[in-house]
This record gives sequence, structure tokens and C-alpha cells, in this order.
Amino acid sequence: MRYLHTMVRVRDLPAALRFFCEGLGLREVRRRDNEQGRFTLVFLGQDGGAADTPQIELTHNWDHQDAYTVGRNFGHVAYEVDDIYAACRRFVDLGYTISRPPRDGRMAFIRSPDLVSVELLQRGDALPAQEPWSKMPNVGEW
Repeated sequence: MRYLHTMVRVRDLPAALRFFCEGLGLREVRRRDNEQGRFTLVFLGQDGGAADTPQIELTHNWDHQDAYTVGRNFGHVAYEVDDIYAACRRFVDLGYTISRPPRDGRMAFIRSPDLVSVELLQRGDALPAQEPWSKMPNVGEW
């Protein structure tokens, strides 16, 4: 058995692509538009990753305007990053709020435009505590 992907539904595909590609550094692997079903599937993977590595599938239903309820999207997805502080800074610079800052130098949570929680985990050992992250409070839900 091989893990393939995690799917999340998104209302605004360009906003979701900005979050996952510019924020996380993923790249579009493939895309499929289905005129009859009125949806688009976009698969994102790691840059330079093997073709068989896990991906995230963004599903955009063209006619859906309302926010998805929690049961219709997903709990959270997690990504390991080389530098958790740099990753969080990149998201802040893109205008996103860090819901659970990396006070411990190890873990943070942010939310996509569709309110999907994304966990960032420091690769290897936790980094030493660093401002402004070490004193930053939690914000909202994650």
C-alpha cells in the first residue's frame, strides 16, 4: 500500500495556490478540469520530489460559494520545514496569521484561505527560542 494524497476543498483556487505554492513552496504537479462535473483538481507536490511522494489535492467546485464546514474539508495537514522561523516569516510576509506560533522552535499552525489548518514542524531538533515568536500568543483556532 502507498499513501497518495490528501484532498481539501477550496472556494478560491488562486488564493489557495498562493498559500500552498508561495507560502509552503509546493508546486503544481498536474491539473484536471472537468466541464461536465464543473470542478477542477490541482495536485501539488514538493519541488524536486519524486513522482510517488504524497501530494495535496485541491478540489475547486466551480459553483460552490459558501464556506465549507469543518466536516467537508479536513482537520489538518502537516509539513516538515528546514527552518520553522523562516517558514513562518514567509507566511507573515504574505499576509497570513500564525495561529499557533513556533514558541518552542518546533511546531506552528497556520490556516489556509479556506481555514484548513496546516501544521509546520521543524526538521530535526527544535531551534532555539527566537523573538518575536517565543512570546507571541495563539490566535483563533487551528
